[in-house]
Amino acid sequence: MKKIVVLTGAGISAESGLKTFRDSGGLWEGHDVMEVATPEAWQRDRALVLEFYNQRRKQALSVKPNDGHLVLTELQNHFQVSIVTQNVDNLHEQAGSKQVLHLHGQLNKSRSTLDPSLVYDIEGWELKEGDKCEKGSQLRPHIVWFGEAVPMMEPAIIEATSADIFIVAGTSLVVYPAAGLLDFISPSVPKYIVDPKLPEVRSTENMFLYEEEASTGLQKVMKHIIQNHL
Repeated sequence: MKKIVVLTGAGISAESGLKTFRDSGGLWEGHDVMEVATPEAWQRDRALVLEFYNQRRKQALSVKPNDGHLVLTELQNHFQVSIVTQNVDNLHEQAGSKQVLHLHGQLNKSRSTLDPSLVYDIEGWELKEGDKCEKGSQLRPHIVWFGEAVPMMEPAIIEATSADIFIVAGTSLVVYPAAGLLDFISPSVPKYIVDPKLPEVRSTENMFLYEEEASTGLQKVMKHIIQNHL
């Protein structure tokens, strides 16, 4: 069975109604993203950071997967599908995707500020000051903040290099290091890029471009892949 690796970004979640930083000019209720999504922000105003992610979590619980997510689930009927997502929501999992690697962490999880290996599911939408890990330290959002390393990048590169087919959906390929995954794909591997704002690509060899939303573009991609690679 051929393997499809899919890189997804904020665009696919936005179609379900989730706000993105880029849509709002990098602002959240008047706060610059750097004030709520950096280690420095956590040190400066822990309550604000917790509230920011509580509100994002609350919003994420109110939305459902869209047709873009569901197409990727349907592809599992014909191919091995591995999703590498920049998104912190769990809409891929809700849609039924079985193999999902979260590059930037997961909104519905918390982790210890003392021991990063201690990760916990969050019940509901609220993470509060005083919520502690088993070692007694404050829990923080299980999110990769701006300025932090991306520990899942190496596993993502391994996934990408194993692809027989590579799809990019809902991302303009401007956020690094995730955008660099395309550089690890062999020229012989078919590559499908779906986004309303198509990125500039250095090579168009085996490249299929769809200038539209993920929900509609991925359906066309699925049809093309099944016709040509099944």
